[in-house]
Amino acid sequence: MVATTKPHLADRINALAESQTLEMAKKARELKAKGFDVISLNLGEPDFQTPDHIKEAAKKAIDEGFTFYTPVAGIPDLRKAIAEKLVRENGLTDMKAENIVISTGAKQSLVNVLMCLVNKGDEVVIFAPYWVSYYEMVKLAEGVPVVVKGLAENEYKVTAEQLRAAITPRTKAIMYSSPCNPTGAVFSEQELTEIAKVVAEHDDIYVIADEIYEYINFTGKHFSIGSLPFIKDKVVTVNGFSKGFAMTGWRAGYIAAPKWLADACDKMQGQVTSGTCSITQKAALAAVTGDLTPTKKMSEAYQRRRDLIKKLLDEVPHVKANYPQGAFYIFPDVSYYFGKKYENYHIKTSYDLCIYLLNEAHVSIVDGEGFGEPNCVRISSAASDENITEAVRRIKVALAKLS
Repeated sequence: MVATTKPHLADRINALAESQTLEMAKKARELKAKGFDVISLNLGEPDFQTPDHIKEAAKKAIDEGFTFYTPVAGIPDLRKAIAEKLVRENGLTDMKAENIVISTGAKQSLVNVLMCLVNKGDEVVIFAPYWVSYYEMVKLAEGVPVVVKGLAENEYKVTAEQLRAAITPRTKAIMYSSPCNPTGAVFSEQELTEIAKVVAEHDDIYVIADEIYEYINFTGKHFSIGSLPFIKDKVVTVNGFSKGFAMTGWRAGYIAAPKWLADACDKMQGQVTSGTCSITQKAALAAVTGDLTPTKKMSEAYQRRRDLIKKLLDEVPHVKANYPQGAFYIFPDVSYYFGKKYENYHIKTSYDLCIYLLNEAHVSIVDGEGFGEPNCVRISSAASDENITEAVRRIKVALAKLS
């Protein structure tokens, strides 16, 4: 008789939570497969096509046989073009190609930085509400996530005073996004300057600034904390092409970092994925050097949809919707409905409410717990006006059944 043993996964994967956005997307697909008309407002994915000039650059790369391995950190002309973009548009005056590392999406860029920067037990301050993966990424790097919650009355933005109170001798980095996923909040130059002053008081604390929604900003001005001269050597700017250029499936992101850290991420990536897809890199080069008119048109559409979904949600009783300044999400407080019931549903959490709305209204959204704010839900406005209007109508009807 052959003895059998139960397979044991590594502790690091057992401790890792599943992405709530991907979980809800999976449930929505399963319901669709059963024939239900599900409106999916869960994933952070543009509903626009990649601009034609970017697609043409990829086709050209294939036709010219640009199909071999690339340098781990990216092809030289793309790294150079990104550095020039950061100098020109973001005020990161000292950026050079050697500071840039191209990765397979900004998600990999973030993981690279954390794995290269954080030792076991180091604390990473995460501004909440936060993108769902930040917390789990820090855990994967054996760091300790320290969540600091922005208040609703301050558009969910963490203040410099809150940051100062959270710093300990173990603090190694802070992480935030602006424009923010999930709230759409945008940090102003003044707010980031005050935060930078706190960081500058400490020799070994670094800033990881996620600027993936840079071009979807309704305030008229995006500000990069890395442009502040007194803190520039302590900032890692993370960005990519998925949101502003509708290139989610292409998988291209990058960091701009001090050379010692960029070199470390190059080393790290060399043992994991090596260089990003050669065709994708040529497409990204066309994006970063090409016409931004399609990007601006997409941003204008997102702003119009922001106004639409805000207006519609304001008409839903007891849903308190914020007013996003960027990105393509809205993050309303739905806690009024906790404790209410309908038939076999008992709503105790925002997750329960999302499951109820998926099954009862056939609308897929994401609970706020994974974003660090359990009273809220995240609704993507990366959808047509018709789908947004119909989705909110269904939500209103379903919520009215709860008592």
